[in-house]
Amino acid sequence: MARGKLRIHLGAAPGVGKTYAMLSEAHRRIGRGTDCVVAFVEHHGRPRTEVMLHGLEQLPRRELEYRGGLFHEMDLDAVLARRPQVALVDELAHTNVPGSRNAKRWQDVEELLAAGIDVVSTVNIQHLESLGDVVESITGVRQRETVPDEVVRRADQIELVDMSPEALRRRVAHGNVYRPEKVDAALSNHFRPGNLTALRQLALLWVADRVDACLTEYRSEHGVSRIWGSRERIVVGLTGGPEGRTLIRRGARLSEKGAGGEVLAVHIARSDGPTSASPEELARQRTLVEDLGGTFHHVVGDDIPAALLAFARGVNATQIVLGSSRRKTWQYVFGPGVGATVARESGPDLDVHIVTHGEVAKGRGLPAARGARLGRSRRVGGWIAGVAGPPLLAALLNAVDLGLANDMLLFLALTVAAALLGGLLPALASAAVGSLLLNYFYTPPLHRWTIADPKNIIALMIFVAVGVAVASVVDLAARRTHQAARLRAESEILSFLAGNVLRGETGLEDLLERVRETFGMESAALLERASDVEPWTCAGRVGRGRPVERPDQADVDMPVGDHMALALTGRVLPAEDRRVLAAFAAQAAVVLDRRRLREEADRARALAEGNRIRTALLAAVSHDLRTPLAGIKAAVTSLRSVDVDWSEEDRAELLEGIEEGADRLDHLVGNLLDMSRLQTGSVTPLIREIDLDEVVPVALGGVPEGAACLDVPETLPMVAVDPGLLERVVANLVENAVKYSPPGAQVLVAASALADRVEVRVVDRGPGVPDEAKDRIFEPFQRHGDAPRGAGVGLGLAVARGFAEAMGGTLNAEDTPGGGLTMVVSLRAVGTRPAPHPTAEPERQAS
Repeated sequence: MARGKLRIHLGAAPGVGKTYAMLSEAHRRIGRGTDCVVAFVEHHGRPRTEVMLHGLEQLPRRELEYRGGLFHEMDLDAVLARRPQVALVDELAHTNVPGSRNAKRWQDVEELLAAGIDVVSTVNIQHLESLGDVVESITGVRQRETVPDEVVRRADQIELVDMSPEALRRRVAHGNVYRPEKVDAALSNHFRPGNLTALRQLALLWVADRVDACLTEYRSEHGVSRIWGSRERIVVGLTGGPEGRTLIRRGARLSEKGAGGEVLAVHIARSDGPTSASPEELARQRTLVEDLGGTFHHVVGDDIPAALLAFARGVNATQIVLGSSRRKTWQYVFGPGVGATVARESGPDLDVHIVTHGEVAKGRGLPAARGARLGRSRRVGGWIAGVAGPPLLAALLNAVDLGLANDMLLFLALTVAAALLGGLLPALASAAVGSLLLNYFYTPPLHRWTIADPKNIIALMIFVAVGVAVASVVDLAARRTHQAARLRAESEILSFLAGNVLRGETGLEDLLERVRETFGMESAALLERASDVEPWTCAGRVGRGRPVERPDQADVDMPVGDHMALALTGRVLPAEDRRVLAAFAAQAAVVLDRRRLREEADRARALAEGNRIRTALLAAVSHDLRTPLAGIKAAVTSLRSVDVDWSEEDRAELLEGIEEGADRLDHLVGNLLDMSRLQTGSVTPLIREIDLDEVVPVALGGVPEGAACLDVPETLPMVAVDPGLLERVVANLVENAVKYSPPGAQVLVAASALADRVEVRVVDRGPGVPDEAKDRIFEPFQRHGDAPRGAGVGLGLAVARGFAEAMGGTLNAEDTPGGGLTMVVSLRAVGTRPAPHPTAEPERQAS
């Protein structure tokens, strides 16, 4: 049953018109043909509200006596029995009178929603549980009747019923809210202008927060990356330095200039860990931003400007606050800096504030080298070529005079080799050492650090510039190769996910294992919870890492909607990996939903099968069971008749008819009971090891003499079965085979061993069954062909297969060579018996 939908009319104070708006909504729905009733509405003697009740169906209330008084509460059972489409329930936070089923009215509403009934209700902002302390500080009164915030947040619709404080005070003064004798007290206490203004602000901000959450969900679902400046959201970029506290305070002041502003402080570290951030300083800054009402975020990313902009756009920020660079002037040769890059790439919809501070131009160290992309062996070779190569080359050139031009070309070639191997820094080292050696050994005046010819100075400068240029090209090529390889890997992973989505093949555990292997994590788990106030539960987990009970305990957590998260342990992932991880998380949620839908479909099929069997059972009771009952009643009536003098032969024939009818009834009722046990899963086999020749002959006791023959070799291994269930299986199969065998033809019951199984075959020479009907004959209430009404209700084969599978065996139908049908019961063998004397013959019995 689908859960009902909840609509809440939220107000800042009593008298703003919540109940009136709820009743107006009821009249609108009734006008559209909706079945809408008043489960409980309190008009508090307000004439206009009372008039709105006219024309609405009002359910009777339940009377409860408490401490000598008589109270009226909503009759929950009456509403559930009436089952309207929509029920109006006023005052959601109301506390029920002791003796009611639930302590709170919102709990009554939860039962109505669970029953599939839509509910329209009302509540004041002062009754929200999380705002109790705030409301008490405003009004001086502690609210005793509260409702959990999550109950209101889960509402499908929340409509704010707003009214200015002046208009509400006029309503109170005119007697439209309270009786005249209470007006002065109300206006002097709760309904003071300051109280109403503060409560109104609370209501507006609370609804705005929920609207913002809905907007975030919409942007995520539709992939909206462009910033919508619907609310001031300030992102403060932190480096981990002491200037962070100044930036946080500046961001807080900016947020205060706009209503509902929000501050998000973010520290972005490289994937190999922060190089200059102070953990202690970051902890102090986190405390500061939380004290100012903001939130702290930690993001991993190698490209800091790109990661910062991606985070800002992801949270729909409108402004970014950054500090002026701490780099010294000469350090700008390495690039324009984070602030300038962010300002250049922010676009027209994102403002960037560069804030000065006391740490400007005090230095922050050289940027981290990017040589790690080239691999350890290449970097080692580059440093060897850059540092040890020039002295070795100089030693060789001192023995051979090739001229200055050739000497410089050889040193330049060595610098290029160092750049190709190790990148920028080894090339710079090679250029520096090589230029010094060229100056000392080969540039006149020799063996001195001076240069006489200015042309040689230009040559050395060109030498160094070429070395640096080649090294930069090699470093850029290495980074592009790294990016291409990463994008190729990401495309392969996403292609794998897309294929699984199309084929629907991946199970949850398989997908989580794929996530764990892809990102090299210790464990992966999918966590979920029903609501924000419920504990997290694990829907699936793989790996050997530490158990994770909440997303914040994991090294990496990727939210999936509001109440689901993918949690990984092992290491912190860089920001570029989180894009692919988000795709995995979304697929995990889809797999979990698909599995639950499959389980619900299985339950629905089981219910449908039960309904079909019950329908067929009624048909069987009304037809097949009625025939033997009618025969028994007719024979008994004839025997009791005093008008007819029956002969002994007639009496014997009537008694035989009664006995046959009773036997038939016993057989039909037994099959019905067995089928009922199978459908309810109450068949519990008592498995033990037994020989087939102890069970099969007993199963043929009810077969007419000469109708069946038995072939069960003594050499067969024992089988693990329930003797009683196996006897019923064989008996039903033999009875069905005899029924369809031609006159004079015997049914053969034979047994044989095959690998670790023992097969019992019931062979007949009847008309047989076509291949497309071989599975259908095992369904309940199925009779193949034009079987007469007296042939039974079609449960014998269904019961036989059910009992065989309950014992761990199988039952299938095969064609008999030469015509007919063979039923094959396959059972598990548990041992072998010694072979009999060679002269012994297999037992063959006829019954």
